[in-house]
Parts: sequence; structure tokens; C-alpha cells
Amino acid sequence: MNKHLMLIMLSSALAIQSSPANSAPAETAANASTASSKKPLDTLANNPFATASSLMYEYPPFDKIRNEHYAPAFAEGMRQHNAEITRIANNRAAPTFDNTVVAMERAGQMLNRVSMVFTNQTSTNTNPVLETLSRELAPKLAAHQDQIFLNTQLFKRVGKLYEARNSLNLDAESLRLLERYYTDFVRAGAKLAETDKTKLKSMNAQLATLATQFSQNALKESNAGAIIVDNKADLQGLSDGELSSAAEAAKARGLNGKYVIPLMNTTGQPFEAVLANRALRQRLHEASVARGSHGGEFDNRDVVLKIVRLRAERATLLGYLNHAAYGLEDETAKTTTAVNKMLGELAPAAVNNARLEAAELQKLIDAQQGGFKLEAWDWAYYTEQLRKAKYSFDDSQLRPYFELNNVLENGVFYAASKLYGISFRERKDLPVYHPSIKVYEVLDADGSSLALFIADMYARDTKRGGAWMNAYTEQSGLFGTHPVIANHLNIPQPPAGQPTLLTFDEVRTAFHEFGHALHGMFSKVKYPRFSGTNVPRDFVEYPSQVNEMWATWPEVLKNYAKHYQNGEVIPQSLVDKISAANQFNQGFTTTEYIAASLLDQRWHQLTPAQIPSDALAFEAQALKQAGVDFAPVPPRYRTTYFSHIFGGGYSAGYYAYLWSEVLDAESVEWFKENGGLSRKNGDWFRQQLLSKGGSIDPLLSFRNFRGRDPKIEPLLIRRGLQSGSR
Repeated sequence: MNKHLMLIMLSSALAIQSSPANSAPAETAANASTASSKKPLDTLANNPFATASSLMYEYPPFDKIRNEHYAPAFAEGMRQHNAEITRIANNRAAPTFDNTVVAMERAGQMLNRVSMVFTNQTSTNTNPVLETLSRELAPKLAAHQDQIFLNTQLFKRVGKLYEARNSLNLDAESLRLLERYYTDFVRAGAKLAETDKTKLKSMNAQLATLATQFSQNALKESNAGAIIVDNKADLQGLSDGELSSAAEAAKARGLNGKYVIPLMNTTGQPFEAVLANRALRQRLHEASVARGSHGGEFDNRDVVLKIVRLRAERATLLGYLNHAAYGLEDETAKTTTAVNKMLGELAPAAVNNARLEAAELQKLIDAQQGGFKLEAWDWAYYTEQLRKAKYSFDDSQLRPYFELNNVLENGVFYAASKLYGISFRERKDLPVYHPSIKVYEVLDADGSSLALFIADMYARDTKRGGAWMNAYTEQSGLFGTHPVIANHLNIPQPPAGQPTLLTFDEVRTAFHEFGHALHGMFSKVKYPRFSGTNVPRDFVEYPSQVNEMWATWPEVLKNYAKHYQNGEVIPQSLVDKISAANQFNQGFTTTEYIAASLLDQRWHQLTPAQIPSDALAFEAQALKQAGVDFAPVPPRYRTTYFSHIFGGGYSAGYYAYLWSEVLDAESVEWFKENGGLSRKNGDWFRQQLLSKGGSIDPLLSFRNFRGRDPKIEPLLIRRGLQSGSR
């Protein structure tokens, strides 16, 4: 029973995203129409999830999977898993590592297969049938998890092995697996009295349902709240490609002759940086921050209050002060004190920098005789003007050099080839769930096949916002499986025949997500519980952040940053300007992130007696008390659309990006000190860190790589937060 399966059964894992309100799902081979879901299955034997896929590395047969396959596969998968767990728990033989712990790792393979595909597809290519099923499955899977981890007989077997662990002569990875299973059982409530177990089961079922509801509301609200513009003149500042995309989006909604600006998942909206019409910028921003909080069927305010109350009550039941204390115990940070200390130390400097940046922007507004005070919807627009004035370039100068295929194949892949010796070849013979997707076979330095990589780069209405990595199959020595890894971005797809030109942020995101992919592909562990990115949440972002450094490494940049029309390499003068602007706007960037992180902690450090009655009033008070209530810089996510923490797996863990960046900044310094882009350096990073997954303590793997404990100074310098930086 690997970690992915356990995570899928947690309430957060079925926080499935939904398709837009009032729109039909796209018709694809992988997701047949709603009508097709009414066709009965002949037998379970014809279900593609009944056995492992015969395709390379158990790659999912997307061309054979239909909506109607999921429900019976889940039902049979849970039945098989229950039977396997019952046999393990009731085994009359004395517990051994193999007949108990390894047996649990082996159990639930069918459930794992369908879960991996289902959770990934509901995030990337959902439809109303899958949305309904996800709501139905959420409490069932929570109950299924409870049935395992609250099984008294099973816990007794694990407990006996744990008590005797030092005399079992286990290798290091096996010993860690036993210890992790014991911890998982205890944290899941295995030591509770039966009456408390009953309460816990009810809480888990409710939380699973609420998390799904929150995420579906958030996406439906974003789609329903898209801005409709009647006149092209109001869109001054958009490029021809952006105008075409806005017109196509309107046409898809039956609004011919109009324009639609979709809402992205973050508070700040990309078009705020280019729209000259201030009233439209304000309208766009206000639609963004109002999501989930202005009434209607997608309002999330009450959902949030129910979630935080149940999480706080569950933490108390399990013996913790609050949900954050419960969650952080299993992360590298360990305590709320450590997280509060980091955020509390960084917040004042970040806000101070943001205020200095705001003053510069106000001067620019006044110089243009704007006659208004800087507001949140003005920040990005005037920041781009200031960037251009200070560094003589803007994003539009960069985009012609960042064509998607060049970025991916001659940038992201090229850097990985130089560091690790791997190579890539496109596999057009494998089925895909959307025609825009590409699949690559990854070959190791010795020419052997290592993994399959799915590149899903474009935004669509049936796909959730943001960018992420996931696995369809994980590496495991126990099962002899190879990784099938996917990266997902949300790049607007241009009209047919036009190139896909990226912003530099999108380029950096492509490198970031491939860092996660490398973590999954280079995994070399025995047990799936430890495979790839199955590490603490506040460690998982570290390798991906390190991989961002290669986006601007001179050798890499000159290999992919070529003008899409004439092939001209990006001029060194433009590269120098990118480097010079590296710390530009860091006050804003750090403040909006810290504000969201502090908001996450404030919600999840509440006890049951402290739960407020007004979600927005609590949010405002929390930001003020933390000293980050600076109106021109709102949190990166507000409470009612903060899917990371209320619908995803980051509850009390959104701080993880900054925590991981401490390790990242240290590692970037190490690479620079040791010659940068070289096989020697890449192989060391792979050997000491990327290949280990969760099989050893993550901070030990960092120390083995770096040679010492991390220091915060490189991060402070990077973010412009060190003393005297301004």
C-alpha cells in the first residue's frame, strides 16, 4: 500500500477540480461523452483497470478508459484491498516484516491503478460525470482508509514489529518503512478508544466531502467569474495573440464578437500587467478577490469554517493543540514555533521592501499625472513600466525568444542531458487523453530506458489552474516498476498556426516542474512508499526550485532562447537585463507569498473554541496582526479560493515553498562553487538526493549532498532581505 494510495484516500486528495459552469466537457478518447457512460460494462474483465496495463511501464491505456470504468474499478479495488488487509490482520502466524509490512506495501494494486488515473484525470481533463463520481467517492475512500488504519488487529501486528525493530536485522530502508508505517497508524488514530475512532471516522468522511466541495466551487467560480468585454478598444495593451485568444474564449461561450478574460487561480491576474484601461483592471482584480465570497452556489465561506472546525476538532481528538501542530509534526519543520519564527522574521523586511517599491510606483503615477493612489490592480501595470524604465526591457521583448518547443526540448531537456546524461525521444505510439499532449521516453546515460514523461502544457476549461507534476506509475524495486511522470502547465494555447510564446515566468515554471519530474524519474528505492516525491511537503519543492537555476544558465539559455522567426540567439544585452532585474519587485513577490503562508497558519493554529463565525473578518484581522495587511499587496490567495490549503494537500503547509527555498538557495551556491552545469555535479545531486526519495531522512540527504546543515543567508541575499540590501 504505497504512499500515493494513502494520500489518495486522505480527504485532501479528492479535492477534484471541476469543469466550467454551463459548459460541456471536451470529447476525447479518454473521456467519452456523458451519454456513453450509460453503456453497461460487459464484465469486470473488460475493465482496463482490472489488470496492469500492457503498455510500456504500465502507461495508462487512455484510448480504452471511459467514464463508466471508474466506479466499478473503485468498488472492486476497495473490495480486493479490504480482503488483502483482512488476511494480513488475521494471519495466525506471528508477525514478520514480510508477512505484515511488505504485505501491506503489496496490497491494493487495483485500487492504486484506478486512483492514480482518476485523480490525475479529474485535475487535467474532467467532466460532469467524473465530478459527480469524485463527490461520491470522497467519503467512501476516507472510510476505506479508516478501515485500514483503525484496524486493531493490524495495528497490533505492526506494533509488535515496531517494538522489536532493533532486533529484526532490517536494512536501513526496511527499518524506515516499518517506522513510517507505525507512525502512520498512530497519526491516523490507531491508539484511540473505540468511541473516539467512531468520531474520527465521521470527521474524516465529512472533511473528504468538504474538500471536494471547496475545490469544485473554486474552479466553477473562477470559470463563471471570467470577465466579458464588449469593446476591443477596452483591451488596449494586449498583444494580437492575446486578443485572438480572448476572442476565441468568447466564441467558445457563444459570445461572438466579444472577448473573455479568464480568471487564473492566483489573486493577481496576468492581464493586470498590460491592460491600459484602469477601470477594466479594477474590474478584473475585484472579480478575482471576490471569488467564493459573494453569495451564490459557489460561495466557500461556510465551507471554510466547517473545514477548519473539523480539522481543529480532529487534531484535539488525536492529542494535538491544533491542526497545524498535527500536520507539522510530520514535516521537516516539525513545529509551529519553527514556522512562525521563519515567517515572523522575514515578514517585516518583505513588507518594508514592498512599501519602498510602492513609493516608487506612486512617483511614476504622479509623474504621469495619474491623479490617483496606487491600488492592488495598478501594481503589475506600473511595475512593468518601471521595469522597462530601469532595465530598458519588458516582457514583450523576451517572449519571441521563448517558443514552447524550444524551451522544453532545447532548454529543459538540454539542461537535464548535460547534468545527468539522459536523453529523450518522442513516443507518438502511446495514447494520450488530449491531442495537445506529448509523450517522451527518457533514456539513461548508458542508453537504457529509464522512464516515460508526459508533457501537458496547455490550459483548457477541463483542467485546473496552476502547474504541477504527478506520477501515473512510480518507481519501485519491490514491483520492478519504472516511473511514468507527467508535468502540467496552464499556458494559453494560441490560435492554430501561431507559435506558443512564453513569458519568462512560464519558462521558469517549466524548469521548476521538470525538477519534480527528475525527482520522480531518478528514484531508486525498493518500496513505493518512498518513491520519488513521496517526501515531506516542505522538502518536496526543494529539488524543483534548484532546477529553476538552469533557465538562465548561459549555456542553457543560449541553446533554447532563439527568436521563433529567424533563429537569432537572445542578445547578451537582454540576458544582462534579466540578471540585473533579478531582485526587482521582490518585496511584492515575497510579501504576497508570506501573507498567504501566514493566513494558512492562522487558520490552522486555531483550537476548536477559537473558530470564528465570519471567514473574511478573521482573514482581515489575521493579516493585520501579522503585519502584512498592506492593501496594494494582497495575499497570493485569499481564504475562499485558497485551494492549496482547503482543497489540496498543503493545509498548514503553504510555508513549504519558502522553507524549501532555503535549501534551494544553498544548493545553487554549491553548484556555482563547483563549476555549475557538469555531469559530475549532476550525478552527485542525483546520487545523494534525487534517487533517495523518502527512503532516508530528507535533511540527512541534504547534508550528504551539501556537506553541512543549511544556512539562511543565501536566501536572504536572493530575496533582497539581508541587512542593507536597499
